[in-house]
Amino acid sequence: MTDTTTYRGSCHCGAVKYRVAMKLDGAVTCNCSICQRTGTALAFAPASSFELLSGEGNLSDYQFGKKKIHHLFCRTCGVRSFARGAMPDGSPIVAVNVRCLEDIDFEGVPKKAYDGRSTPA
Repeated sequence: MTDTTTYRGSCHCGAVKYRVAMKLDGAVTCNCSICQRTGTALAFAPASSFELLSGEGNLSDYQFGKKKIHHLFCRTCGVRSFARGAMPDGSPIVAVNVRCLEDIDFEGVPKKAYDGRSTPA
């Protein structure tokens, strides 16, 4: 990857912590039933660029629809700081909640709307 930066992220209580190397050139805001309710803003990285530092045992998994995405959340504070899934070609991917990254100016991150409500889950 070129122009990547390593970011640290966590849930609210700090039980779940991770680091991810990616190019943060924007965040996707989605209007699907879960993203709209949780206010998630996502950036994507290959799973190989993501490292869970702590909290594996504190994660709960929620799936719905076709059950292709693992919407992970902290059992203590309930925050969804990242999700796991796969690209159409099967490559493992992590969707990081940009709002959970440390030391970024969220307002300065370009946002792109995605119509997940009209896309079959």
